[in-house]
Amino acid sequence: MTPAQLVQQWVDAFNNADAGALEAMYATDAVNHQMPNHAVHGKEAIGQMFRNEFAMASEMHCIPVQIIEQGNWAVLEWRDPKGFGGCGFFEIKNNLIQTQRGYWDKLSFYKLHNIPLPQ
Repeated sequence: MTPAQLVQQWVDAFNNADAGALEAMYATDAVNHQMPNHAVHGKEAIGQMFRNEFAMASEMHCIPVQIIEQGNWAVLEWRDPKGFGGCGFFEIKNNLIQTQRGYWDKLSFYKLHNIPLPQ
């Protein structure tokens, strides 16, 4: 499977709010760092992160604008149905996500989804 194909499967699982399927796509020692947040280390912690996020904002949906592949990396430019957008970088090793970094505006996301701002 190519990195771009794996990222497309990731998008499908994300859009189905399937935290278990997402967790299965990560290496045991994977790191997911959504830049507005602290890095999350380990497959199980990443799965829990998705469970928490889906519970907090049930309307999350990823529409790929483009997926670009270079070597063992894939870049996902995305938007959601409300026009909110961002970008994710996925390093793939042995058909699993080893590293993921995401860039998006947390304040805009919270406001768009009516999530109370942390104090």
